[in-house]
Amino acid sequence: MREPAAPGAPEAAPAAAQERPRGGGYYKDDGPGANPPANLAEIPDAVPRAEPLQRGPNRPYVVFGKAYEPMASLQPFRQRGMASWYGRRFHGQKTSSGEPYDMYGMTAAHPTLPIPSYARVTNLANGRSVVVRINDRGPFHSDRIIDLSYTAAYKLGYAAAGSAQVEVDSVLPGGTQVAAAPPPPVEAPKPLPVAASSPPGAGSVYLQLGAFSSRENAEDLRSRIARQFSWLADAVQVLSVGNLWRLHVGPYASSDAARAVAARIESELSLKPLVVVR
Repeated sequence: MREPAAPGAPEAAPAAAQERPRGGGYYKDDGPGANPPANLAEIPDAVPRAEPLQRGPNRPYVVFGKAYEPMASLQPFRQRGMASWYGRRFHGQKTSSGEPYDMYGMTAAHPTLPIPSYARVTNLANGRSVVVRINDRGPFHSDRIIDLSYTAAYKLGYAAAGSAQVEVDSVLPGGTQVAAAPPPPVEAPKPLPVAASSPPGAGSVYLQLGAFSSRENAEDLRSRIARQFSWLADAVQVLSVGNLWRLHVGPYASSDAARAVAARIESELSLKPLVVVR
C-alpha cells in the first residue's frame, strides 16, 4: 500500500504507515532513477487480460481515519481529478498486490479500483492517454485520485510537473474464452414493481453495473443501456450510496433470478454485474 505525497509539507502518517517513505513528483529525494531507460516513450501500455481478483487488497480498509471500500468486481468506472506519480523511493518495494513496484513499468495505485484491474488514464491538458495495470493502493490525499508509475507519468507528459488533471476509465478485458456459437437468448425475469414514492424495502435483490464518482457519468451509462438494451430500460436506475453513484438493475424476486439476468448482461455488455441486496 502506497502513501505518496505531493510536493509540500508532509502529513502525519498513522502508526501503521509511519515507516513508509513518501513519493511522487520529486517529493524530497524521490524522483526518476539515476539511469532511466532510454526508450521510456516506447515502453508499451499494459495489455488488459482476465485475471482473478486478489482477496487481501480488495477488502475494505482505513487510512488516515478514512474508510475505503474497493470494488468487488470489474465494472465500468470513470473519475476525473488530479494524478501524481511515485518513483525511486518505492522502486522494488512490495505493492498491495505483493508484486515489486517497477517505476519503469505501466502500473498505478488507486484507492478503490479492483486489484488487479486495468484503467485508461488521459491527461486532460494534452489529450495523451495510457493504459495501466492497477496493482497498488493509494494515494490517500483528497486532492489526488491516482498515482502512476514514473513511466506512465512520463508518457502522459507530466513527470516533471509532478501532477496533472486526468480522467480515469476502467478497461475491461475481452475475456479468455470465446463461445463456438452465440449463446441462446435468456428470457429476463420481469422486474418487480417499485412504487415511485418510496424506495424498495430491505432485502430487494439488484444487479450493480457500475460505480461512478459523478452522477453525470452514471446517468450517461444508464441512458446508453436504456437505448441499446430495451429489455433493461425499465429496470435500470441510478442511486447515491456513500460517495459514489451506483447503477443498479432490478429489483428481482430472488438471487437466482438476478443471476439469470446477470448472465445475459455479461454476454451482451462484456461486463460482470455484481449481485447486491438492499
